Amino acid sequence: MTEQTKDENETLAADMAESGAAGAGEEDAAMARIAALEEELATAQQERLYALADTQNVRRRLEKELSDARAYAATAFARDLLSVADNLSRALEAIPVEQREDEKLKGLIAGLEATGRELESAFRKHGVEKFTSVGEALDPNKHQAMLEVPSADAAPGTIVHEMQSGYMIKDRLLRPALVGVAKVAD
Repeated sequence: MTEQTKDENETLAADMAESGAAGAGEEDAAMARIAALEEELATAQQERLYALADTQNVRRRLEKELSDARAYAATAFARDLLSVADNLSRALEAIPVEQREDEKLKGLIAGLEATGRELESAFRKHGVEKFTSVGEALDPNKHQAMLEVPSADAAPGTIVHEMQSGYMIKDRLLRPALVGVAKVAD
């Protein structure tokens, strides 16, 4: 307690003692006022604690959103480039084996393959990874079943054909794999 507060309390006590019985009513009023002020103080302290907790929650949420924004900023751009990667892969697959041996086309084919490797490297650098699906069980969170293939070799629900590769960006799905799933042979 400060010196000033002690003096005020002593003055209040002295005034109450002087007033005697007439002061009993005033004493009750003073006590009621003190109780009201203590209640207001407790309420204000509680509101301050709620405000601090709310501020801390907002700060945490903003930090998480900022972290996610940094980690997944390339999502839309990567999704757009996936069609370029698919078309490049299709172009390379469409070149017949006998033309791959032709000296006139070897440079072109080597350039296309190098471009494909560079594109995959850029994807990996930014957390974009291709995942394999053939041989795995169908996972609706990663795969989109396009057709069912009768198969005696694979268990029903197993992926036997991949029509389009699936990609993840860090721990999120960027694009599901389009797959063919085994079913019981008729």
